[in-house]
Amino acid sequence: MADVAARAGVSGQTVSRVVNDSPRVDPGTRARVEEAMSQLGYRPHRAARALRTGRTQTIGLLVSTLATVGNSRMLQAVADAAAARGYALTVVTLGAHPDVAAAFERLSDQGVDGVVVLNEVTAAATETPAPRGLGLVVVDAPPDAESRRRFGIVQSDHAGGARAATTHLLSLGHGTVHHVAGPAGSFAASERERGWREALAAAGAEQPPLVRGDWTAASAYAVTAPLVADPGVTAVFAANDQTALGVIRAFADAGRDVPDSVSVVGFDDVADAADYRPPLTTVRQDFDRLGELAVAALVAGIEDGEPGFEIVPTELRVRASTAPPS
Repeated sequence: MADVAARAGVSGQTVSRVVNDSPRVDPGTRARVEEAMSQLGYRPHRAARALRTGRTQTIGLLVSTLATVGNSRMLQAVADAAAARGYALTVVTLGAHPDVAAAFERLSDQGVDGVVVLNEVTAAATETPAPRGLGLVVVDAPPDAESRRRFGIVQSDHAGGARAATTHLLSLGHGTVHHVAGPAGSFAASERERGWREALAAAGAEQPPLVRGDWTAASAYAVTAPLVADPGVTAVFAANDQTALGVIRAFADAGRDVPDSVSVVGFDDVADAADYRPPLTTVRQDFDRLGELAVAALVAGIEDGEPGFEIVPTELRVRASTAPPS
């Protein structure tokens, strides 16, 4: 840093401010210091910085599995947002039998400054005290007062999206809407179920029994059998797009085409949703925005000690998988 300061004709403190992206450096000076850093091949030393600041510029991501599209999309979004802020990322997956306390200790031992927790892990994570000094932001958790005091929360408007999907199907003339739900214990699944029920109640429509899958197309295909066998089922709201894919296949195998015989709406708007056959009406989640807000809230908590709360809007995308009942 002394060499950079001498080359740029500034103080060592100014170089430090540039390295740490402080706003207290005018653009001309910043450009001169960055040019000197480039000429001299200067790179900040993470280990030395960690010893000086007590922070490693590394965050953790705690997730049950990366096999689901939503979680893998969130991994990409969090990784991109962390990199944009100069943070490295360490990922821990828990599998079917999570030991959240051990995962927190593992991440703490690796020196992460904070952790982003995703979806299915949130219930266990919110009940498990994090090691002292470890920042925490949870993506999709109940925003009760105690939780908001302890950690930051970022979530999609799952209930609002589900209401929009269900209301869309009812507006087409369907008498009611059936629901193939996500797994029990998932906050996102429970919120989508809540939105579905609220829309039916608001319309005075019958609330039929739901069937429950595990986010996968194979699971949805298996549990949809009772719906396929009932000719009165003309509209289905699926908990996510993979679930919708399984639902469409189950009805198609029974000779009931979508949307002629039954309309189907998904949730997420995955990259291939518009290429399903037929193109899928679905609720779009803004995964990039979720990742940006999660990392921003975590960094703010690390640096300022103030956990935040953000809800990201969802948007209904109407395509060819929905139509009035025949």
